[in-house]
Amino acid sequence: MAFSLSPGNHADISEAPELLDKCPAPTRLLADKGYDANSLRDRLAATETEAVIPSTRSRKTPVPHDAEAYRDRNLIERAFCRLKDWRRIATRYDKLAINFASAVAIAAIILWWI
Repeated sequence: MAFSLSPGNHADISEAPELLDKCPAPTRLLADKGYDANSLRDRLAATETEAVIPSTRSRKTPVPHDAEAYRDRNLIERAFCRLKDWRRIATRYDKLAINFASAVAIAAIILWWI
């Protein structure tokens, strides 16, 4: 598992290559429509990772995805909601990024443990 902190005004997809470099190549990547880009799909194909990403409406020819596997993405969303149960993380009391990242790591470990 890996995470990175980014400014709030950056698109999530701009952080995807950095996160993919931090961990071993997954067999399947579940993501929402915000990650539907040819550059990311090409990178995933190069590492033989299945992209479970629905196409945006702006695509002329939609790319098919495994709808049954995509249902498991709610686990990711629920994990973010559980992290935000920690008041320190939801309101971002920490001024320094390193302190905030440490709080997120500690909360993730505790949530994984229980």
